[in-house]
Amino acid sequence: MACILPDGRLTDSGKKILSAAKEASLPEEIAKASGSPLFKVRSSLRELTDAGLMEERDGKYVLTSLGVEKLK
Repeated sequence: MACILPDGRLTDSGKKILSAAKEASLPEEIAKASGSPLFKVRSSLRELTDAGLMEERDGKYVLTSLGVEKLK
């Protein structure tokens, strides 16, 4: 499940995960808030973190300023 298109835009699933992460920080919470299966959320979190849109801190995920910009 790709979250970022080759041109740098977010896919619908990427937007959904980032939006859910505004309110939730644990993968399980993000899965529940986004309505996505946990295994897909974990994969998406890795992709979004690698792209600099999120940061992982002690098992919790937060949006970076770049992630916030991508949601606008």
